[in-house]
Amino acid sequence: MVVETVVVALWAMLPAYVPNNAAVLLGGGAPIDGGRTWRGRRLLGDGKTWRGTAIGTVVGVALALALNAVQPTLVALVGFGLPVFPLAVAVALAFGAMLGDILASFLKRRTGRKRGAAFPVLDQLDFVVVALLLATLVAPAWVFEVFTLPRVVVVLVATPLLHLTTNAGAYVLGLKEEPY
Repeated sequence: MVVETVVVALWAMLPAYVPNNAAVLLGGGAPIDGGRTWRGRRLLGDGKTWRGTAIGTVVGVALALALNAVQPTLVALVGFGLPVFPLAVAVALAFGAMLGDILASFLKRRTGRKRGAAFPVLDQLDFVVVALLLATLVAPAWVFEVFTLPRVVVVLVATPLLHLTTNAGAYVLGLKEEPY
């Protein structure tokens, strides 16, 4: 039962977990804020780009569709149900993750933090909260069926650990300038 709870929670979050990583690896280009400032500070900064946002969203949706394709085989292997992602949910999770990161950048700039500066808790959960909110707006029945309280707890505990681990790995590989 515990294994099923963890596996289903992480499976259901995969379309939200991957977009920001894809944006870092494949993004770049023109910043969303166009260099504009508000009260003497950049709105978002150079790290939030149109191309990165689009690529992250497309990769997250593509991953959800790939998971849908392998879901029947994996269900037979693991012996318990794994959710299938309706297209609207796939888009909401992927774009919500990107939007959550964009909103966090806006808050970081408002509090005087520079690009890459740590903002504990916000850095680890911004994308999760917004992804789940958007998914709830487009498919509330799906979200409440999939994200039971125990699965939400798994997501809230596992996500910061995964976030810190993947960022440390990206730092070691030279893909990030900071290890957090």
